[in-house]
Amino acid sequence: MRRAAPALTRVRPRPFTTHISRGRSVIATTVDGRINGNPDHGLFVHETRLLSRWKYLIDDQEPSANAFSAIRQNHWLGYFVAAAPGVTMPPRDEGSGQVPPESQCPLELRITRVIDDGLHEDIDLTNYTTESSTFVFAIELDADFADQGETRERQQHGECAIHWDASRLTFDYTARTLKRSVVLEIANASSPVDWSDGRLTFSVTLAPKERWHACVLITPIIDGAILPPPPDCYGSDAHLAPHEQAVRWFLDETTSFETPESHTMTADVTATLEQARADLASLRLFDLDENPRSWTVAAGLPLYIALFGRDTLTTGWQAGLLGPEIMTGTLHTLAKVQGTRVDDWRDEQPGKMLHEAHTGPLSMLDFNPRGRSYSSITTSGLYAFIVAELWHWTGDKNLVRPFIEPALRALQWLERYGDIDGDGFYEYQSRSPMGPRNQGWKDSPDAITYEDGTLVDPPIATCEEQAFVYVAKLHLSEMLFFLGERALSRKLYHEASELRKRFNEAFWMEDEGFYALALDAQKRPVRSITSNPGHCIAAAITDASLVERTADRLFAPDLFSGWGIRTLSTEHPRYNPYSYHLGSIWPVEHGTFALGFMRYGLHDRVEQIARAQFEAAALFEYHRLPELFGGHPRDERHPFPAIYPNANSPQAWSASPVFTLLQSMLGLYPYAPLKMLVVDPHLPEWLPEITLRDLRVGKASVTIRFRRRADGRTSYRILDQRGKLHVLRQATPWSLTTQPAERLRDALSSLIRRGA
Repeated sequence: MRRAAPALTRVRPRPFTTHISRGRSVIATTVDGRINGNPDHGLFVHETRLLSRWKYLIDDQEPSANAFSAIRQNHWLGYFVAAAPGVTMPPRDEGSGQVPPESQCPLELRITRVIDDGLHEDIDLTNYTTESSTFVFAIELDADFADQGETRERQQHGECAIHWDASRLTFDYTARTLKRSVVLEIANASSPVDWSDGRLTFSVTLAPKERWHACVLITPIIDGAILPPPPDCYGSDAHLAPHEQAVRWFLDETTSFETPESHTMTADVTATLEQARADLASLRLFDLDENPRSWTVAAGLPLYIALFGRDTLTTGWQAGLLGPEIMTGTLHTLAKVQGTRVDDWRDEQPGKMLHEAHTGPLSMLDFNPRGRSYSSITTSGLYAFIVAELWHWTGDKNLVRPFIEPALRALQWLERYGDIDGDGFYEYQSRSPMGPRNQGWKDSPDAITYEDGTLVDPPIATCEEQAFVYVAKLHLSEMLFFLGERALSRKLYHEASELRKRFNEAFWMEDEGFYALALDAQKRPVRSITSNPGHCIAAAITDASLVERTADRLFAPDLFSGWGIRTLSTEHPRYNPYSYHLGSIWPVEHGTFALGFMRYGLHDRVEQIARAQFEAAALFEYHRLPELFGGHPRDERHPFPAIYPNANSPQAWSASPVFTLLQSMLGLYPYAPLKMLVVDPHLPEWLPEITLRDLRVGKASVTIRFRRRADGRTSYRILDQRGKLHVLRQATPWSLTTQPAERLRDALSSLIRRGA
């Protein structure tokens, strides 16, 4: 029986309050960690509200809450972000969407709280800009010593004295025989502290990438009994305070509970897959339906409820495991709006494929060109590639034939307009006064930068755009050969082969063991270390002898955070974990990368990248991967990453990569024209079994159960099959697509004969 879409129901008691506690000490705050005067909020010890106000200010302004969560019942972490004071803001790029100032020039405030009897708070400020920033950081606080039952209407009254001595602030409260105090001590501060007008203030100057730190040690004194906080910063066994050790003893010694899945990630993987499937259905743009079996999706919620060419093509391709509907519908829709004329306002030229089409008033009234904008080089190459992928999944000549002419026109546009200087590489440069500066996959205004941090001026030929054109011509060549278009097939194959040779000569950096991000207008390599070369592996434009070195570099600590591969190295001067493309992590890339690693038999890398992404998904509400998230390292101080401030969730191409991650672990390669499904499964220990039910390849469908055996190998069993389909265990023949189409055909036919 089919499972219904997962419910989004999450019922939370006291929905506007977060509690962390230990024994008789409780801190109740807003969900983002502040105490703003709400009668239910405060630091309560022995049913006495010691602190009744607690919030952070940067130059008198509260920073924006970014990501926050309790880690355990006595441990909380929150990220806040503000536009760094005094830093030059980059010019607004009208064509690249809504990139907020706090993402482009962020000052990060990270708060770590651990409560025992008292409270230890670590405060870390980090300047993620390329300029120094000077500001005043303040903690605004107050204490009222109200009984827990009188925070709305005061009944008992006493006298409160405030004492300030260097870095030590004391509130002493006396009412009849009751005497209670709270002592706040500033320790390990990177700059001196002052107290005035209800605020602890620090003058802070931070150089680029510099971190400022302070500890606040909060000690309650209840009728003479001193209740100390954890003494040291979190991450230095501060959390192993006496009460913490007692809790751990209990949990270690008491009865625990296990099921066969207790030590696996099966529940997280299936929850992520099911949520992604439901999200794609929920993002469907019904007004663009071609028919019930041919439809497309919006890019994401809430900002991008619109058609995006490259996003929806990528989504349909990565979600091929679910079926061909999104691929088919997107190809139909984009063909209808393919460029027909030269219109610089919209960056339109004949044959160019659409980037985005919005329906809001500003777009429809031509206040901007985004009602129908062609300001991306990526879509035109991807279109031809996705036509071939639809062929692989369906083998339906009648289905794919209407898309061949639009695909060829898109490739012709690349030759006529995409190769701006005639050097055989594909560059972008906007013609529109409101077009985005960058028009490759990374299209934010500061995304393409030299290794010294200066911005690269268009025209720019990025490495992944060459890869997209290469794989488009290669796979379309193979499809056209099978459809009888032999001369055109050979022409495209020859063009792809020549591009591959030129690419490896021009982009490879031997001293880095990696590919350059781009070639600039003078054909100099842009030597920044980025995630972009991962797409080159996936498209097989990389020289086979260089694949492992390239993959190893992608997993070096400056790129691989533990949650995923960053868009930019942490060693780069513009590294910024809150950015759109300068150190953040995009799930969509990882689905593509995994297929590339599978292509070359790098199964350990497939497992590593898949585990990181599924573990990241488990952190987010509903197991839903957002559009992108922060590039923070996965370590004791960062148990979860922050988030790009304007991230969409759900996002279509953050839902789709979980299917290619699974496809890569199972080694699935569909080839419907020959009624064939190749499998080469390598399930990891954390996913010992999974069943794919009603997987469609061509006119057939199959239900297959994959299971990891005790020896580490993965077996499979066909539980049900309808229609003719050869299921063969074989290393992926994708690597054969770097050979002429005739040899590919012969190799695939040989596999069929062996399995027949």
